[in-house]
Amino acid sequence: MSGAGGVGGVGGAERLFIDGEWVAPEGGHYDVINPATEEVVGRAPEASRAQVTAAVAAARDAFEGWSRTAPAERSAILDRAAEVMRREFVRYAELARAESGATTGTARGMQVGVAVARFKRYARGALEPVETPVVPQVNEAGPMGRAGIFGALAVRRPVGVVTCITSYNNPWANPAGKVAPALAMGNTVVVKPAPQDPLSVYRMAEVLAEAGVPPGVVNVVTGARPEVGEAAVAADGVDMVSFTGSTAVGRQIAEECGRGMKRQLMELGGKGAALVFDDADLASAVSGIGTTFSFYSGQICTAPTRVLAQRGIYDRLVAGLARYAGKLTVGDPADPGTIVGPVISAAHRDRIEAYVELALKEGARLVTGGERPARERGFYVAPTLFADCTQAMRVVREEIFGPVVVVVPFDDEEEGIALANDSDYGLLDYIWSGDVARAFRVAGRLRAGGVGINTVGRNMEAPFGGFKRSGVGRDVGSYALHAYSELQSIVWPG
Repeated sequence: MSGAGGVGGVGGAERLFIDGEWVAPEGGHYDVINPATEEVVGRAPEASRAQVTAAVAAARDAFEGWSRTAPAERSAILDRAAEVMRREFVRYAELARAESGATTGTARGMQVGVAVARFKRYARGALEPVETPVVPQVNEAGPMGRAGIFGALAVRRPVGVVTCITSYNNPWANPAGKVAPALAMGNTVVVKPAPQDPLSVYRMAEVLAEAGVPPGVVNVVTGARPEVGEAAVAADGVDMVSFTGSTAVGRQIAEECGRGMKRQLMELGGKGAALVFDDADLASAVSGIGTTFSFYSGQICTAPTRVLAQRGIYDRLVAGLARYAGKLTVGDPADPGTIVGPVISAAHRDRIEAYVELALKEGARLVTGGERPARERGFYVAPTLFADCTQAMRVVREEIFGPVVVVVPFDDEEEGIALANDSDYGLLDYIWSGDVARAFRVAGRLRAGGVGINTVGRNMEAPFGGFKRSGVGRDVGSYALHAYSELQSIVWPG
């Protein structure tokens, strides 16, 4: 592809994408930095508030036509988009790796690969029935009319204009998980990518334009300044905000949505508890928990970062996690042998290191890691394990979002459940136990949106979302189609 409209090479997205056109930004440009090399990947456009308003207006104008498009046509466009991504797979993965710091395997399999799968999934989703019959009701004569049997349908309708604000840890899969189901349901979107790695989302816009999405249905605006995201949330024409990011920012968005009575879908922070019982398969537990160190360099809200280990296996589990961390190669994500790449920025590296220092001050025992890897350039953090932690420590209670695991001991099932639930977060928890009945029993008492039993794997048709401060709403599979739709009741006399 030639990079129509100024999205060229592995580098820059020099222009915004508004109403089907590539538009020069009124706020200039800013550099997108490769976290592994600290070199400039490309230049991203800085939108003005007026340009964000124009993007929302374009989405509003396009909504009527797109929402009335035949489901088969929407399906075909999403399917074509997936095929374009597949055609440009390697090049897109190289860009994702360069701007996010993900390893080659992660950029290919879990970023661009998942984006392709999600567009394919919602190409099918566009064809799913939207009507659900309601049991007929017999009404006696009265003030509302004559007696009769009344039929009804519950019909899912598109919400309208959706602002999609995406996370930096996955610049392909996260936007795809919002844009594809939103479009499948007949919504139009304004996408505001994370400022750290927005270039891939412009590629996605380019893909959708080639696939035949009409002007105004998809718009992309970027900016390093918070005003851009604020404008994309507050604009009068926005009906819904779908956000992935921190709980702190989620609160601010929720307040603005409350003023405008806008729908929300929020995937926020996590501090996943991993309960490991005495009868657990320790090799499985170590492997599952150990992914926290390596997968996205710990920058994932679903990671089991808070390990609750029953005392009978406590020492063996800590030793196993230390061995696992010690075998992980930290280095350039472009190197095939690298398992742990950099974190997204110098500021985030410094934040993680501050938590490491805090853990030591709080009395946690450093088992492995804790130092900055000896590399000339790049924002690297060594896989770090803390043992002998207590529930009162901030490193146990707060989301660090890096390759750091903390271990807390517990005595019995009741204490383990109490410790797991003693958290502001409730996104994904995990249980390792050889007693399946107990595992399911404990899962039923955990205040989390999801529970993995003897696995960190996901079923991508199962609903995804959090309890407490981990979010509002559910998506993934058909649940995402529900999230991006409103229910309308239709009633008629029989």
